[in-house]
Amino acid sequence: MSTMSAERLYALLPSVYRLRDREQGHPLRDLVALIAQEFQALEEDIAQLHDDQFIETCADWAAPYIGDLVGYRALHGVVPQVASPRAEVANTIAYRRRKGTAAMLEQLAGDVTGWPARAVEFFEQLATTQYMNHTRLHAQATADLRSQPRMLSAHGAFNTLAHTAEMRRPETGAGRYNIPNVGIFLWRLAPLSVSQVPLTADALDASGRRFRVSPLGVDEAMFRKPLREAEITHIAEPANVPARLRIRELALQLRVAQRTTQQISEVGDYGSDSSFALFRGGSVVPLNRFVADDQPAVPELRIADLRDVFDAGNVFIGWAREASIGPDEIYIDPERGRVMLGSARATQHVLAPFVVSYHRGFSREMAGGEYERSPFGVGVLPTEVSGGAAFQGALDAAAGGGQVQVNDSLRYAFTPVFRVDGFTPANETGVTVTVAAATGARPVIAAGGEVLLDIGPRGTLVLDGLVIAGGTLRLVAAADTEPRDLVLRHCTLVPGLSGLRIEHPFARVSLHDCIVGGVQVDADASFSASGCVVDAGSPQAVAIEGLGADGPAGTLSLRECTVVGKVHTRLMQLASNTLFFSRLQTGDTWPGPVWADRRQQGCVRFSFVPEGSLVPRRFSCLPDAEHPDLLPHFTSLQYGDPGYAQLRGATDIALREGADDGSEMGAMHALHQPQREVNLRLRLDEYLRFGLHAGFFYVT
Repeated sequence: MSTMSAERLYALLPSVYRLRDREQGHPLRDLVALIAQEFQALEEDIAQLHDDQFIETCADWAAPYIGDLVGYRALHGVVPQVASPRAEVANTIAYRRRKGTAAMLEQLAGDVTGWPARAVEFFEQLATTQYMNHTRLHAQATADLRSQPRMLSAHGAFNTLAHTAEMRRPETGAGRYNIPNVGIFLWRLAPLSVSQVPLTADALDASGRRFRVSPLGVDEAMFRKPLREAEITHIAEPANVPARLRIRELALQLRVAQRTTQQISEVGDYGSDSSFALFRGGSVVPLNRFVADDQPAVPELRIADLRDVFDAGNVFIGWAREASIGPDEIYIDPERGRVMLGSARATQHVLAPFVVSYHRGFSREMAGGEYERSPFGVGVLPTEVSGGAAFQGALDAAAGGGQVQVNDSLRYAFTPVFRVDGFTPANETGVTVTVAAATGARPVIAAGGEVLLDIGPRGTLVLDGLVIAGGTLRLVAAADTEPRDLVLRHCTLVPGLSGLRIEHPFARVSLHDCIVGGVQVDADASFSASGCVVDAGSPQAVAIEGLGADGPAGTLSLRECTVVGKVHTRLMQLASNTLFFSRLQTGDTWPGPVWADRRQQGCVRFSFVPEGSLVPRRFSCLPDAEHPDLLPHFTSLQYGDPGYAQLRGATDIALREGADDGSEMGAMHALHQPQREVNLRLRLDEYLRFGLHAGFFYVT
């Protein structure tokens, strides 16, 4: 608190001046208040000068100067952990004291890249002869084939099997087991939470016993919520990394739990504050159910392989183990996100549904998700929607200008109508309606048909954090010539199940960090997107087009987007750092996979544009004369897969580093993966012991 407050300064004045000041309306007191503000600013600056001497409390601008004192070398400031080098500067001395140790290299890799990491010294995994007076029983030269933990972790980041030496260098991403080799294993996929969602019934199940954890009713792999390492010298273990949950690993965890002599509700990756959990009546379903105090536990929840089963004619007949499940048992398949209930449990589910919390994997925080967002600014407090509340009623109540906030991650099975009233003489600038998910919520709207966007003249509709499936969002045309604005932020219009159709010629559509299906836009409207995936389902399908047959979309502007499918637009105003994965099929009537009618205007820069495309002037685009046969390779193009829209390592480096800032083209540009790799190489060269060679390997 300031020692020179306005009240204290004013009290120091002689009383005669204060009396005269009161008679004249306190002009002197107002002047003293202004002087006090300057004193406060001066005191804060003096206090900050003291704080700037320490890396923990200094201002961001001072961190590089303190780093110079210890010989710190700056990196690409693209990862949050090193955007300000505070943490790295603070740890520089500690890094140098522990130079070359596995724990230090592991912490360094995590700090520099922002990804969970594990360092492995491969010389410890070599099959070697041992001195008989100093045997190392943990380093067995032959594999114990009966040990499930050892065999499940073989050849990966947590390998314990001995290998013969190989001569390749780890810098190439191939060489591993040799005396000078060190490996840094990195997990790129982040575990994103999905909280307290009811199980979704299998559409093909007549018995009412087959369910999926995904609110969309599709298979979805579960991921581990990693535990924080308690000590800086600790080497990461499986519990500390966001890996996929595996059936056999979880089965071993539950087997240990079910052998105990006391009731256990949570263990390992299962629990209310862990990777996943099943709830009923607000409580976690226990792993064990005890008949009596002196009797053994009866298994209630089991980890099982619930893959599809087909008959001899390749006709689907159900899930594995469907005939063997007991009436009181619950089977969970974490690799597919499936749950099977016994007959008694299925009856309980009808009366009080089972609810699940789990973590899904994805490359970055985009589209609908429970991650940190700021959907609302300062203004009217939003109307809150939770559980079974009348969603449509809240939307109608906000049509005159307001905000609707959804507070949960439930599945809302209805077809909404988003209404925005037109402008009035009292509000000529127009009405804005915002419908958003709260931070920590991921609501899913399962529509039964087209979702109508009834936006009035000069109206603006903002959708933030919603997942919509089952119906295309449609903005119909109107008789007036007033503009309409549609803004989608962090939304998912599930590809194949939902899309966007803009029929109003004066509409302005803007998408930010979204995943959407096919888009149809009137030739006179405008459409812009940044950090988005527009997915038509295949490169031969149409991703962006007009309303009529082979008609063009309106003015198009794309920044850092991945477009899967063909594009036809009247004017491509700008395409920057964008990846067009388009292809003509046999007999196609289109002149090119990406087709702009007006090519005298606009610009396409630092983008991948397929061969034969008709686009405006290009600048530093691929493929080019040096890379004529370049093609992107994706980990997956199936929405819902953890590696969806992620470029594989097999993709040519010219494309993975082809953006204007040296990052990759497409929707994953914001990850700045090439810069993270460069930063890690720089630091490994600085902190490796002499004679060692290090390489990094992506686990996900």
